[in-house]
Amino acid sequence: MEKRRLCFQTPRGCWGKSWKIARMFSVLMCTLTFSVSATAFAQHEQVTLNFKQVTVRQVLNEIQRQTRLSFIYNTEQTEQLGQISIEAHNESVTSLLDRIFAGTGLTWKIQEDMILISQTTAETTKRQQAQQEKMVILTGTVTDAQKNALPGVTVKIAGTSIGTSTDVNGKFQFSYPQNQQQIVLEFSFVGMQTTSVKYAGQKEIDVILYEDQKELDEVVVTGYQVLDKRTQTSAITTVKAEDIMIPGVTSIDQMLEGRIPEMTFMLNSGEVGATPRLRVRGTSTLLGNREPLWVLDGIVMTDPVDVDPDDLNNPDYLNIIGNAIAGINPQDIERIDVLKDASATALYGTRAANGVIVVTTKKGRIGKPVLSYSHSSKITRRPRYTDRNINLMNSQERVRFGKELADQHYIFPTQMPLVGYEGALYRLQSGLTDYDTFLNEVTWYEQVNTDWFDILTRDAYSHSHTLNVSGGSDIVRYYASLGYDRDNGVSNTTYTERYTVTAKMDVQMTSKMLMAIKLNGNVQKKNHLVSTLDAMDYAYNTTRALPCFNEDGSLFYYERYRGGYGGQGNKYLRYNIVNEIDNSSSGYDGKGIQVDLNLKYNILPTWDVTATGSYSVSSTLQEDWWGDKTAYVAALKNGEYEDKPIPGDDGKCILPYGGILKTKNSDTENLTFRLQSNYRKLFGEDDQHLITALLGYEVNMLRSKSMNNEVRGYLKERGMQFADMSSLNLDDYPLYKEWLQQNHLTLTRGLTNQLSLYLSLTYGYREYFTLNVNGRTDASNKFGSRSNERLLPVWSVSGMWNIQETFLKEASWLSEMRLRMSYGMQGNMLDGQTPNMLITQQPINSYYNENVSNVYQFPNPNLKWEETKQTNIGLDMSFFNGRLNIGGDFYYKKTENVFSWVNVAPTNGLTSYLMNNGSLKNVGYSVTLSATPVKINDFAWRISTSYSANKNKTQTDAVEKYELEDYLAGTAIISGESVGTFYSYEFLGLNAQNGTPVFDDYTDRRHLLEDKSLEDVVRMVMTKSGTREPVFSGNLFNTFTWRGITLSFNLAYSLGSKVRLFALYEPIISGVSAENNVRKEFVNRWQVPGDEKRTRIPAIINRSDEMYDYYNRHWSQEQSNKTKTFAYNLWDMYDNSDIRVVSGNYLKMQTLTLRYSLQPKLLKKTPFSSASVSFSTQNLFTISAKALKGQDPSQAGFAKPNLSVRPNYTIGLNVSF
Repeated sequence: MEKRRLCFQTPRGCWGKSWKIARMFSVLMCTLTFSVSATAFAQHEQVTLNFKQVTVRQVLNEIQRQTRLSFIYNTEQTEQLGQISIEAHNESVTSLLDRIFAGTGLTWKIQEDMILISQTTAETTKRQQAQQEKMVILTGTVTDAQKNALPGVTVKIAGTSIGTSTDVNGKFQFSYPQNQQQIVLEFSFVGMQTTSVKYAGQKEIDVILYEDQKELDEVVVTGYQVLDKRTQTSAITTVKAEDIMIPGVTSIDQMLEGRIPEMTFMLNSGEVGATPRLRVRGTSTLLGNREPLWVLDGIVMTDPVDVDPDDLNNPDYLNIIGNAIAGINPQDIERIDVLKDASATALYGTRAANGVIVVTTKKGRIGKPVLSYSHSSKITRRPRYTDRNINLMNSQERVRFGKELADQHYIFPTQMPLVGYEGALYRLQSGLTDYDTFLNEVTWYEQVNTDWFDILTRDAYSHSHTLNVSGGSDIVRYYASLGYDRDNGVSNTTYTERYTVTAKMDVQMTSKMLMAIKLNGNVQKKNHLVSTLDAMDYAYNTTRALPCFNEDGSLFYYERYRGGYGGQGNKYLRYNIVNEIDNSSSGYDGKGIQVDLNLKYNILPTWDVTATGSYSVSSTLQEDWWGDKTAYVAALKNGEYEDKPIPGDDGKCILPYGGILKTKNSDTENLTFRLQSNYRKLFGEDDQHLITALLGYEVNMLRSKSMNNEVRGYLKERGMQFADMSSLNLDDYPLYKEWLQQNHLTLTRGLTNQLSLYLSLTYGYREYFTLNVNGRTDASNKFGSRSNERLLPVWSVSGMWNIQETFLKEASWLSEMRLRMSYGMQGNMLDGQTPNMLITQQPINSYYNENVSNVYQFPNPNLKWEETKQTNIGLDMSFFNGRLNIGGDFYYKKTENVFSWVNVAPTNGLTSYLMNNGSLKNVGYSVTLSATPVKINDFAWRISTSYSANKNKTQTDAVEKYELEDYLAGTAIISGESVGTFYSYEFLGLNAQNGTPVFDDYTDRRHLLEDKSLEDVVRMVMTKSGTREPVFSGNLFNTFTWRGITLSFNLAYSLGSKVRLFALYEPIISGVSAENNVRKEFVNRWQVPGDEKRTRIPAIINRSDEMYDYYNRHWSQEQSNKTKTFAYNLWDMYDNSDIRVVSGNYLKMQTLTLRYSLQPKLLKKTPFSSASVSFSTQNLFTISAKALKGQDPSQAGFAKPNLSVRPNYTIGLNVSF
């Protein structure tokens, strides 16, 4: 006998009898509770349909799709009704059901959110009498991994339509015929793995559903779209935040090192808050900002403070202010998608030539509220003299070094501080002390051995905390978090402190409308040393024979020479670095808030419209303070703190009383509105054709204002007041009067408006191939170039061919093989380029008694857009059901009409002019591999690796824009060379007579260099050393899992760069000063003829040497010659010679983490649903060139020594309730 089937249908989400949002953060969320009458709901739900000769089941499916209602019915009963034709337009569900079942012997009724279709009473009685089968009641509970109840889970008997769904408590119950054998129950839920359970007659069935990570892996997020990874045509790399999360790291950008193919990560300092430089597929512009665009949940983010692109592009610039995502808590991040090729970035228009990093934050999930807490405690190791890279003399060695020079009758600088051996010797020779006192002083200096690193740095303790709650129903989902972190720097008094808050709510307003609202807020506070202080530089270059404290613990001051103005006012002023730090500061206070609102309305099943609005404001205050007790202020006062300022010209006083306060206030306001229409349609007999279309309109407004000011006479320690100087006769202090007459207050206002239109069209045939076209055009008030080119379109075409589906569908060993190709063009325009001359209006000039204006910028009517055209070819392969995955991309990117500055005659009012001048090419490729070599029972080993290469080349006309330092430091753009290429003097050896370095500097053929450009001279005289930016980079990531224990580590490597060793002679070019320390290499310096055969360290030339002045001033500096200056002195040439250039290749243990997750059985008697503890270390070791002698390869001698990236050790805790 044919069995009766019970059909149960559930929509994508179900209306509950009531819905509520439980506790969230104070003013961010409130409790929301209401009840909906099911009958009233059905009466108000309206549908529109038009069917001809279809089954009743098809009609019910359409009603279900347009509403939030579920149907339960016997399929035999509906099939007996045959096919029907029916039409409805905005008709209520109740009315429509009455028409469908009129006269059929079937009736309907509503129970909560379900409609039960059954026979009329007479028919039911007759059927029940004929029914002999006994029904069995089956009950159970469904939860997630954290033991939270899951409402709305579909439960059915496999292979049938018999089933139900769980209630708000995760419980289910339904009946089935007793005579069915070998029953298998299927449990399915959106975002969870479908689970099958065999039923063996037990009374209760408890099932746990686990999150479906595959769902996250199979989509990519571009900010404008969520694309199916199987059909996407672009070069996009996706990483889950949990996979790259590094405990104790408070900024997501610092977690990207080595994890994103084709992204170069460069961090030149270990200072707290230092921001890395990121490059996606090389460099796309020479003058504009080279950083990628940051996008948070579909909204483009802006930096809190406007930083000059020249600074951001400078590899030696230290950015401690932060970037656009500095206020985002990494614990709130779900995933990161990096868009790299033209197809992926086209929808972002002119802003995306450098790539796009799309950050997606966490959302609430259906279920009971889950409260989670995460904590990390981190120790960052300070530098020590025992570190390999700190190869400096101790006090005994430094005293011995000074004695050796004195024995050689070395003439020390006349104005050096009188400390150390040199100071004791001066006092002896001057008759101020006797010989015994001299010996006692020398012995004492040998034993001082001041540990400057211990005094000025610390092993820093940092900690972070995040508390979040999430949950919801199928109607409302919510997520909220509160974060706090305190990251203390290794340098004393430096730190960053941040508070973050996030609140998100997704509300299904009606069956067709979804609302999402989000709020982000952050408060940041930072403290660093003022620009005139550098603790690391001081510790590195100051002799250890100089004490910091007296025996009683008070500060030890020594006198430094301070030169006066016009030769007057020269004097010595006392100095102590700790006093300078204690009486100065550089503070940063920032706060920002952003509110996003998104409304999505489904007009038709295939067509929806989304309106997105975002409003953000941020405010920052930077304060630099120098107190009146600092040597910096004493130099301006021309006297000590306790001294009375000396009036008159002899005083040379610029600041009679108090200290200095420099402030910079910046406020930004950002408004974005987007209206976007999405269309998706399957058609054909088997739905084999797919068309998707996106059309959008976007408006952006960015308003900024800033105020810079400097005031003097500030008394911070006296209640932040200002010294009363009203009684001063300013004529007695002419320099201070002159300063007051200058304008130190600067106000800046900025407004950028942008209007954009964008389009995306995609056609797919089954999963065989996909074709895509993207385009966008931007109009903005900052595009002031040729009017007919203001709307330069950005566009791309791309395609994907599924080779596996086409030819190798039957190959069981091959899971995926897809070929991707794309080509597109992007444009870029610098701000403020107009066809009109720009002038700046200055205040009235007291001399002329007239208003003054200065030429700010020449008219530039012929300036064209920079145009970047990019071709990409990619291949993605997967084998053995995903156990082995291999991918690769090759790209060719060329930027034409590159912007560059050209020098012009000063008589024009400006010295340089912006032009389109040449091109820039980037060629590169990447290979990625991920595999699970071992997966046995509870043990699994997963491995992933990536390898990327990029080579760029510039082609520009020669311009006279760069200085000598630019060629030595790699900041000059040289035609035919890569960005970052630097030059060095070719070292020929040491002079056998006096140990000086020898170079071929064209001394004997100077005429060959006359009237040539500096670039030509550099190419002739120097040798190309390489590029500062790496050519190859990648990583090797391993994870070992056994039960609840996980061990993971990531090795990051960088290849192809060159670095210059820290300057050896710079501290002593002007003479060996008593306060300066020197590197231990000087022990092996040239001292006698023949030493040139054993060492490459030059001799130290005495001031009494007849060649001293010749060596200290290069001939190219002579005013009488016609050659550009290409060297300053012999010692600077040595520090910048090729012998001081070494490989920048390195292999770094970036992270090593051991994590233990407690098993559920251990948590049964605790309030926790999950818990884990971890220990991790970062930057544990670096393998690099031996010649570096421990110098961090990410730093170079192009600038003074900086704090290297420090190793740290972190303990983490994560619990959920």
